Amino acid sequence: MTEPVDPTVDLADARRRRRPRGARYGVPAVIAAGGAIGAGARYGAALLWPTATGSFPWTTLGVNASGCLLIGILMVTMTEATPVWVRPFFGTGVLGGYTTFSTYCVDIEHLVAQGRPALALVYLAATPVAALAAVTAGALATRRLLARKRTRGTP
Repeated sequence: MTEPVDPTVDLADARRRRRPRGARYGVPAVIAAGGAIGAGARYGAALLWPTATGSFPWTTLGVNASGCLLIGILMVTMTEATPVWVRPFFGTGVLGGYTTFSTYCVDIEHLVAQGRPALALVYLAATPVAALAAVTAGALATRRLLARKRTRGTP
């Protein structure tokens, strides 16, 4: 395995199998709080850059691609030292609430219903390509930045 194992789910470590009292609801609570923030940001983007009926949903594509870029950056940054609540709050909560692949599906359905099947197909293909490219770019750029920082001995 080339990627580090997430220390919050590594069951080989006995300390990680035992949860402190009260931790049962902590992770869902931070995910919900982060989700509210992310969903609010997505809603704000839709208000700032509305998509006209029958046109290409650039806002949803941009939200999903930028969210995936941030997920790539976040996951690489967080693999080394992360407080237990940070990843669920930002990764699952904020960025999970911010990205909106359910709206992506609804956008495709609307484009088809509005007689724009070719545009729907372009959008159908463009979103996962943009999302995968963004998460890959975020992860690679962050790895390079962290490696450069380590070789220079910068804290």
